[in-house]
Amino acid sequence: MPAVVDESNLYSETSAGRLSPAVEGALERVYVPNRSANTVSVIDPISLKVIDTFKVGIHPQHVVPSWDLRTLWVANNAEGRTDGSLTPIDPRTAKPGPSIPVDDPYNVYWSPDGRYAIVVAEERRRLDFLSAHTMKLEYSIATPNCAGINHADFSIDGKFALFTCEFAGAITKIDLVSRAVVGTLVLSPHFDRSDMPALLGASDRKPGTVLESREPGGALRATKGMPQDVRISPDGRSFFVADMKADGVHVVDGNSFKQVAFVATGVGAHGLYPSRDGKLLYVANRGSNKISGPPGGKGSVSVIDFATLKVVQTWPLPGGGSPDMGNVSADGRYLWLSGRFDDVVYRFDTTSGSVDKIKVGREPHGLTVWPQPGRYSLGHTGNLR
Repeated sequence: MPAVVDESNLYSETSAGRLSPAVEGALERVYVPNRSANTVSVIDPISLKVIDTFKVGIHPQHVVPSWDLRTLWVANNAEGRTDGSLTPIDPRTAKPGPSIPVDDPYNVYWSPDGRYAIVVAEERRRLDFLSAHTMKLEYSIATPNCAGINHADFSIDGKFALFTCEFAGAITKIDLVSRAVVGTLVLSPHFDRSDMPALLGASDRKPGTVLESREPGGALRATKGMPQDVRISPDGRSFFVADMKADGVHVVDGNSFKQVAFVATGVGAHGLYPSRDGKLLYVANRGSNKISGPPGGKGSVSVIDFATLKVVQTWPLPGGGSPDMGNVSADGRYLWLSGRFDDVVYRFDTTSGSVDKIKVGREPHGLTVWPQPGRYSLGHTGNLR
């Protein structure tokens, strides 16, 4: 993988204006996969209007920039069927190409060295590693204890990744060198806080329950949590994990693989996006603890200071809503999020928290904003480094 330029801020190369030559000629667009409509809506971010809508595969979940930043891939996972696919989009024309059959691509990531597309086969409890050039299967890693495997982020050296287990209330650690599961950790807002960082004062250290990941016999314990998106801290030490049933964000030390903190945010914490300067983490609170929630929920965005683990701002949605997945504009001025249960897209002003809404298709999910700054993509809706 390309060397980390600034180990104190691994997002240094994704700051405003640091666009790669690879995105030259890319149209400024927002691509919105509408899961229930099997379409992608294309938004002009200047006019705030949908200027195109095209059909893709069955149940498009996320629009994922390729490692080399030259293609956007729509992950159509077809949910339980055998006709999942990936649809390529040329960002220079904003038009789709022929879809490629792929089994259960709920989400897509890229190995840090760019060799493999990592297809998150959620219903199969499996990670499929495809050649990034041919999209042919090279090998798989089974994750039997990770029910609902879905979102991920990678260590600063690219040697391991943490993937969330939505239906096990847990997170699993994958050794990308040995191609094996290291372990699976159940998360909770109540845990042994003796390992919490010194930045949290003694008054914040409340006794809780020590996390245990297994029942006698090795099975994972059921929990009330439902972990979603993952994002690493700028210094590469901690992983932040949104939990839409715990209504907040778990913090896990990547090397020791222990939970070290929990930050309460809002109802249905779901998507995580660092600011362009790498100092803040935007948390999309979906407004419901249910997989399929009602429109007009108690949706909001919380802003966490990476350095202090404190929520420094909260932006409510006037009239309610369901902010889900998205990303930050290239200049850092706006946070774009899909309104999962309201069939809209939100554009939050990152200075004032004011919101614009654009009507799109049914059940919009993992939208991407393009182009974005960075040297290469690790996947999802634009986890660039």
